[in-house]
Amino acid sequence: MTAAGGPGDGIPGPARPQRILITGASGCVGQHIAHLLLRESDAELLLLLRDPARLTAVPADHPRITLLVGDLRDLTPHAGAIATATRVVHTATAWGDPARAMAVNVVAVKQLLACCSPERLEQVLYFSTASILDRDLQLLPEALSEGTEYIQTKALCLQQLEHHPLAERIVALFPTLVFGGRVDGRGVDGDGQFPTSYLTAGLKEACRWLWLATWLRVDASFHFIHAGDIARVCAHLLSEPHGSAAGRPNPEPGQGRVRRLVLGQPAVTVNDTVRRLTRWRGGWMPPVGLAVTPALVEVLIKLLRLEVTAWDRFSIRQRHFVHEPISPPERFGLVSQAPTLEAVFEQAGLPRRRPLAKRLWQLFRS
Repeated sequence: MTAAGGPGDGIPGPARPQRILITGASGCVGQHIAHLLLRESDAELLLLLRDPARLTAVPADHPRITLLVGDLRDLTPHAGAIATATRVVHTATAWGDPARAMAVNVVAVKQLLACCSPERLEQVLYFSTASILDRDLQLLPEALSEGTEYIQTKALCLQQLEHHPLAERIVALFPTLVFGGRVDGRGVDGDGQFPTSYLTAGLKEACRWLWLATWLRVDASFHFIHAGDIARVCAHLLSEPHGSAAGRPNPEPGQGRVRRLVLGQPAVTVNDTVRRLTRWRGGWMPPVGLAVTPALVEVLIKLLRLEVTAWDRFSIRQRHFVHEPISPPERFGLVSQAPTLEAVFEQAGLPRRRPLAKRLWQLFRS
C-alpha cells in the first residue's frame, strides 16, 4: 500500500508507504482495521485514541505505529501529525450526551478535516450509521426530525460533508448491525485480541430470553456485518486510487459528491434470526406464534408505561431497515469472514448445544 510522489509534490518520486490516520483506534472496528493494515500492508499507522491500555490487537511499540493520545475534541496537540496523513479512517463517535454527541460527531469532524493537508490527503473513510439512510441510501428525513442525539448528529454531519471542499475525497461508510469479539468478553478473535461489540455482548442476554422469543413473530428485517469484514472492505478501499485522486467521479449512481457504501450482509428477518439462534442453541421453535404488530407494541408501551423516544416510535413503524445496494466484501471480489449468522455465532464463541431431541434421547439412554 504505497503512494508514488504524492498529490501536490509536482514531481514523481519513489513509491512510499501510505500514512494512514485511524481515529477511535481502540474500538472494536478501529482495532480490526489497524490489525489488518499492519498485517497485510506496509502502511504507517497513526492511531488516535484516548486510552492506550485498551489497544490489544496491535503492538503499540511497533515501528510502523505512532500513537496519538488525546481527545478528538482537542486535536491541537496532534495537528502536525494529522497533516502528514495521506488517508484517514474516521471511526470515532459519541452518543448519550447531546452536547458531547454534537462536539464529537459534527464539530470535531470538521476540525479533523481542517487539520489535514489538501496537498497530501487522498482519501477519507468516514464512518456513519446505516440507520440514517432509507432503502435507496438517501438521507431519512426522520433522522433529523425524530432521531436521537446520535442519529441527528450523524445525519447533520452527512449533510455538511456533501458540501465540504474535500467532499470528493470522502467515502461515507454506513455499517449495519456490527458483530465482533466474543461473548465471554475475553476479546480473543482469530489471531488477534479485539474488543467485543455491543451486539455480540448482547447475544448472551438474548439467549436468556430465547424461550419467549420463539413464541413471538415479528415482521421486521435487517442487515448485519462482522467487524473483520468491515476491516476487509476498508483495506481494499485504502489500497485503491481514490476517485478524485484518480480523476474519476463517485462511481455510485444517484449519489452526490460523497460516495456512500452500506456495509452489510444480505438482509435477514427477525423471525429467521430467532429460528437460527434457537437451532444453534439446540432448542425448538413452535410452528405458530403471537404476531407482534406495531399496534400491539403501542398497547404494551401504554400498559407497561415504557419510556420511548420519537426515534423508537419511528423504528417501530419502519421495521424493515434494509438497503440496496449493500457492500459486503464480496462486492469487491473479496471473501467475507462471517457471511452468515451461524458464522457470527461461531466466531463469537457462543456455545452450541445439541438438538433437544438428541439430548432427551441421551438422557433416556442413560
